[in-house]
Amino acid sequence: MDLQLKGRVAVITGGSLGIGRATAEAFAAEGAHVAIVSRTQAQLDTAAEEIRQAYDVNVLPVAADVSDTEQVTAMMDQVAAHFGRLDILVNGAAHPGGLVRSEIELADPEGLLQDINIKVVGYMRCAKAAARHMRAGGYGRIVNIGGLTGRGSKQLSGMRNAAICHMTKTLSDQLGPHGITVNVIHPGVVETPHIRELYEKEAAKQGLTVDEVEANYVRVTPIRRTLTPAEIADTILFLASPRASAITGESLAVDGGITRGIFL
Repeated sequence: MDLQLKGRVAVITGGSLGIGRATAEAFAAEGAHVAIVSRTQAQLDTAAEEIRQAYDVNVLPVAADVSDTEQVTAMMDQVAAHFGRLDILVNGAAHPGGLVRSEIELADPEGLLQDINIKVVGYMRCAKAAARHMRAGGYGRIVNIGGLTGRGSKQLSGMRNAAICHMTKTLSDQLGPHGITVNVIHPGVVETPHIRELYEKEAAKQGLTVDEVEANYVRVTPIRRTLTPAEIADTILFLASPRASAITGESLAVDGGITRGIFL
């Protein structure tokens, strides 16, 4: 299937590592031009050069902090000026797993505020700044990366993912008339550098080994394995393509079946 992404311009926040990096590579493989965004310029520069060499597309590395409105606006303007257009936004910049994973007695309110500012308000900042350029081009795709804790109550930081679902639906109503779709995906347990950190924290908390923690996740996943970043990227690419023009305001788990809820 031709996803019709050649020549499109995609902005990916959190684009230098993990799911963001895999998504940037997947867009590049389809012939799309990519802007990757994070707070660390050196890391971005390395990733950008590797993607350019592998796929022969234009890759723009832009350092920006999504908790700063002025930086986000300037970043989106820079991308649009550099490429002459801006078609796709993948919102992925966030603290992996969230900052507040403890019981209420130990929970840090400031950590929760930081989680919400970066992931919820940060996504909104990026969507607001990108939508202006998308409207001008008559085409836009926004894909928000949420998390399964938005569908459960395991961690207080999960409320940020529930909020992203609400924002996704609201923005799909507001931006749909301008040819812009907005969707959210919830990755399951994905093999990224950050998942190892999560395993270690859970192992210490539960009195298990890291391997035992991983094995427990695999055991409750119907496909009996963890996911790869490339598998998440494949779903993002479809939602970002003209092929998905009738899908908007949706919340989709890409989790190997680990979600037990029924969503109608």
